[in-house]
Amino acid sequence: MSFVPTDPLGIDELLSPEDLAVRDTVRDWAADRVLPHIAEWYENGELPKIRELARELGSIGALGMSLTGYGCAGASAVQYGLACLELEAADSGIRSLVSVQGSLAMYAIWKYGSEEQKERWLPGMAAGELIGCFGLTEPDVGSDPAAMRTYAKRDGTDWVLTGRKMWITNGSVAAVAVVWAQTDEGIRGFAVPTDSAGFSAPEIKHKWSLRASVTSELVMDDVRLPADAVLPGVTGLKGPLGCLSHARYGIVWGSMGAARASFESALDYAKTREQFGRPIGGFQLTQAKLADMALELHKGILLAHHLGRRMDAGTLRPEQISFGKLNNVREAIDICRTARTILGANGISLEYPVMRHATNLESVLTYEGTVEMHQLVLGKALTGLDAFR
Repeated sequence: MSFVPTDPLGIDELLSPEDLAVRDTVRDWAADRVLPHIAEWYENGELPKIRELARELGSIGALGMSLTGYGCAGASAVQYGLACLELEAADSGIRSLVSVQGSLAMYAIWKYGSEEQKERWLPGMAAGELIGCFGLTEPDVGSDPAAMRTYAKRDGTDWVLTGRKMWITNGSVAAVAVVWAQTDEGIRGFAVPTDSAGFSAPEIKHKWSLRASVTSELVMDDVRLPADAVLPGVTGLKGPLGCLSHARYGIVWGSMGAARASFESALDYAKTREQFGRPIGGFQLTQAKLADMALELHKGILLAHHLGRRMDAGTLRPEQISFGKLNNVREAIDICRTARTILGANGISLEYPVMRHATNLESVLTYEGTVEMHQLVLGKALTGLDAFR
């Protein structure tokens, strides 16, 4: 068999026809609906027609795709991962839209919600008719969610919710916000209709990363909720942390999409850009860079595939997800930076995707667990000693 530069390890041979069909469907959608416009969206700091895009993503089964029932596709973890890779190869903001919708907001309701909550929210969210967001991160808490200040207190049969959440993807366009709050009973999750009195979601502007994404603050000012707004299936941090594990898994794949787009851009450029009378891809130093990028890219995809098979088998551990996110996002950023050097000055232009992916990955590096947090998760697993305290 011939050597395939875009698949040097023959990873496609590990994929079933169904896997390949899912991947190609998402790849074709992104090529048609995102790639022709993404540089302009990024430059303008906007994601126009987000509701239209959400409905289209719903129509191809990309929202909550690894969940079952309620209009969800019931796809495998590997298929969901392949979708994340293709979406982030277009832009991290698009993958974030899908990840927050499916792996955080929908997953929380699917995993911990009542049957009534599932029936109320999930079919519309799977179709993209309703957008959801996930409120955990707070302005002064960051990586210590146990210290959150958002609080919900009982008032008769109702709950009254007060607090702020920050850096919330989809917040300003969401119909429902899954908000985690302290209560007298411990940390609880709430499905909050965003048209509730006292709820607002001002959009965060002036970002230099994830510019083609809706990012918001959530403000809850004595939001009164009925008793059935609380997610009954979980109390404590294991609820939001379980959702984060599901979302982090998608990042393991998605980051390799950003890396792949940057690598392929550099590879194509190296074969056509001439210097000193010949293509720069013919110089040893350029070939060394391309070889190193290919190594890390395809090792990362293999790692993502392995974790996906473990998730499908029900044997994937949170520490292994930390392993994948820590490695793949870090390597993806290095690939982008190396690709930028091959493109030279053109690497900073939005005519090429490299700098856009590099700046997006700076957000991906720290959201859903910083480098340091995942290092400590692995450190604790390796030594049996807890360095978080």
